[in-house]
Amino acid sequence: MAVPRTSLRGFLVYAKNALRDAIASSQKVTLVIGNESADLDSMSCSILYAYIRSFSPPKNAFTPLYVPITNIPAADIQLRPEYLAVFKHANIGPEHLITLDDLPSLSEIAAKLNSANTKWILVDHNALQGQLGKVYSNRVGGVIDHHDDEGKVPSDTGDEPRIIVKSGSCTSLIVNYCRPTWDALSASATSSSAANAQGDSLSDDASVVKQWDAAIAQLGLASILVDTANLQDENKTTEHDREAVDYLEAKIMLCPQSSISFDRTKFYKEINTAKKDIGSLQLRDILRKDYKQWDQNGLKLGISSVVKHIDFLQRKASDEANAQEVGEAFLTALEGFSKDRELDMYSLMTTSTSADGKFQRELLLWAFNDNAVIAAKTFAANSADELGLEDWNGSGGLAEASRGEGQWRKVWWQRQVQHSRKRVAPLLRESMA
Repeated sequence: MAVPRTSLRGFLVYAKNALRDAIASSQKVTLVIGNESADLDSMSCSILYAYIRSFSPPKNAFTPLYVPITNIPAADIQLRPEYLAVFKHANIGPEHLITLDDLPSLSEIAAKLNSANTKWILVDHNALQGQLGKVYSNRVGGVIDHHDDEGKVPSDTGDEPRIIVKSGSCTSLIVNYCRPTWDALSASATSSSAANAQGDSLSDDASVVKQWDAAIAQLGLASILVDTANLQDENKTTEHDREAVDYLEAKIMLCPQSSISFDRTKFYKEINTAKKDIGSLQLRDILRKDYKQWDQNGLKLGISSVVKHIDFLQRKASDEANAQEVGEAFLTALEGFSKDRELDMYSLMTTSTSADGKFQRELLLWAFNDNAVIAAKTFAANSADELGLEDWNGSGGLAEASRGEGQWRKVWWQRQVQHSRKRVAPLLRESMA
């Protein structure tokens, strides 16, 4: 039986309680989870898919309720100021998110959440990583993603989608897939309200449904606009994104309360400004804010994406360590970050705007042992042209790969700026094969 339609806040409260009950009584549960970087796209994808799907599940659904999991501990929500900026438009708060804290601890998860009682839908990634992947990778039964296909999701996913298509934002793919169901839900609510209305005006129920639609639409719209620079990034924006934005804006404009004040450009700037507001964070938190990790051929790779340039990060490292040698303090911080995660190879990707207003990327790569050094040098040789790698000669002596025996480090300007981690990560993994 489908979940009765409610607001986003009401749905998240209901889903969190239902998940708790399912774990306590060994009931079946369907979980929708984004990738471990838990950026705005992953968070909104899992919520949007679970929200729409739960109100109109497939006939043979594993469970009628789909529970959205934001793939971070609850404490890490504070590292994502863009979440808070979006939440006020969606009428939810940090406490409403369902996070890793709502699952059993990693040491107990296999015992307390039996694999056979679960079905996992992946959004914004197509390979379940880490401890969750070790326990539940054979329970993945659907995917919607815009990264390179890693071949981990079965070709036949039954009533659930298997969509892996290039787009600027994965949320766009979610919106376009869920659109017929969402339209049917909205139409049904409006028709029901009209049938019960007095005179020529709809009852309050129809107005409430439009408010619910507008709130979830703004949640989805935020991630698409941020990922495509308000649809202005020609290297990222696809027709999937433009169609989704048109659809979500229409939902917003159908609601009188939201249509009066909504302005897409102002909305984008508000969310994007919040995303870049990382100055108050510690360097370690900045590095883990948008971090992903892979195991490939016995080597462990980690990649951090940061929305500030390397000079900013070096100054922060120096300030935190009360050190005059900015480069040394920064390298010590990166090395410690990598050792804590037992990485063989670590990459730092930055984005920033130059003095003349141009978008730019930097790429740092550090290999910590002989096998990783071979892979790193293979990557550098094979990917230099595609990524437009150009020697970086900034401050701090970072370009001098002289720290540690059996290691190799290199920093570049990445002049082909259209290539984000979605492309760099597969190239690095290929070099490790």
